[in-house]
Amino acid sequence: MTMLTDPNQIEHYRMIVLWRGLGLELTGMKMSRGVSCYKTLKGMGMKGTKAQIHAELGKLMGKIPESV
Repeated sequence: MTMLTDPNQIEHYRMIVLWRGLGLELTGMKMSRGVSCYKTLKGMGMKGTKAQIHAELGKLMGKIPESV
């Protein structure tokens, strides 16, 4: 079991979850009944379509080392 205590680790994990959830939304599925991952990411300042944001976030994830 891994415990995330550093704020950077928590934010990194959150971004991974949002990226994976957006991938599900691209295929027509939902991750939860609440606010969509797309809407959450748009609220964080990202712009574009679901596919554009997913690709941009994927590139960003590639630059961040896997520390989680």
